[in-house]
Amino acid sequence: MPSYKTLFSLAFLAWVAFLPALAEAGVFSVSPVRMHMAPRDRAIAVTINNEGNDELIMQADVYAWKQSPAGVDELTLTEDLILSPPIVKLAPHSRQVVRLALLGPRSATEQLTYRLIVREAPVAKPAEKSIQLQLALAYSLPIFITPSSAKRQLDCSINRVAADTVRADCENTGNAYAQAREFALLSASGEKLAMRDEGGYILPLIKRSFEIKRAQGPIAAGNARLAVALDDGSTQNFDVTIP
Repeated sequence: MPSYKTLFSLAFLAWVAFLPALAEAGVFSVSPVRMHMAPRDRAIAVTINNEGNDELIMQADVYAWKQSPAGVDELTLTEDLILSPPIVKLAPHSRQVVRLALLGPRSATEQLTYRLIVREAPVAKPAEKSIQLQLALAYSLPIFITPSSAKRQLDCSINRVAADTVRADCENTGNAYAQAREFALLSASGEKLAMRDEGGYILPLIKRSFEIKRAQGPIAAGNARLAVALDDGSTQNFDVTIP
């Protein structure tokens, strides 16, 4: 499974427009980028890679991950799981395997969702002639503890936002997450009317909305089909009516 890699953080994009200075940050990756456990599991391995030329100190915290009724992520620090060790010092171009451990038994019927946030701890460095803005990068990685009986149950409908835009309202009434990756709105004859190549997680009992805009021209009213591509490679199709 590929790892997330990045050279710049959002903080850099915000600051660089205002500071006539250089910026520096470590380069690291974490794998796996999505973690799956069963209630009976006690720990899984997580690999942290320092891909830069400087020593890095990494620290991690685990948060219980919920979503509001509107689908907004809500994170609460938890000790249900721990990363051992929670602070890691990495030499340049090195890696370390750590353990993500589950503390105590978990529900055998309900999927539990968490986020592991791994961040670079800023390290004081000798001052140089050029002004440097030191950045600390962070990754937020989903963790799912899933009983074998837990399943998603996704249902989607369409509402109009504008002449060239509709909104897919998708609700997950199951007891496991759904992750929509792509939306395609097709006419009754199979013509592609509009596409959206970005989705998101829909946790159990949550409803989220995604706008789908046609590249050119209005979207005609009538019967249609909404194809939702999911993270497991499957596609769910919904018969919809465009207002």
